[in-house]
Amino acid sequence: MWYAIEGHDGDDVLAQRRQARPEHLARLAALRDAGRLLLAGPCPAIDAVDPGPAGFSGSIVIARFESLEEARAWADADPYVAAGVYVRTDVRPFNPVLP
Repeated sequence: MWYAIEGHDGDDVLAQRRQARPEHLARLAALRDAGRLLLAGPCPAIDAVDPGPAGFSGSIVIARFESLEEARAWADADPYVAAGVYVRTDVRPFNPVLP
């Protein structure tokens, strides 16, 4: 099943985000390479592709896991969680309809 994982950034965590990003991206690349990643990306804190020092409000990942528990465990092990970037992570089932 597909799961939507939404990580919510804390305040003033851009430096921690930048430091943890390579490890975060490596985990996403592993999902992609296994054919389990539908999409992933950050949510800019302002209405701009490159938010500069405003940073990000969080990130969204939609990926396939065997269960909700597996999806939650994967999300809890994210380097952004360990680095204190995400202050909250929501995980819920997702049913892609379009396109």
